[in-house]
Amino acid sequence: MEKKLKLIWDFRGPDAQKTAEHHEIHLKEFIQKEKLNQNITGVEMVSELYSVAYLVVDESEMITVRDVLKPHRGEWHIG
Repeated sequence: MEKKLKLIWDFRGPDAQKTAEHHEIHLKEFIQKEKLNQNITGVEMVSELYSVAYLVVDESEMITVRDVLKPHRGEWHIG
């Protein structure tokens, strides 16, 4: 089973949650357009002024996706 990475975009400020939710829409469109192996996205509200949007990709797809979408950071995905 191939390892997975969670690519993360950070959003801060009073509109962070709405911005992260909107970003997730584009991540889902990218998954369909590029026919990625994983279909896992999400939004997490860290605090009232800080939210993240994320996309989970297989390790083999990470470099290509990273270079195109330029996430702020990444971490191993467990689950």
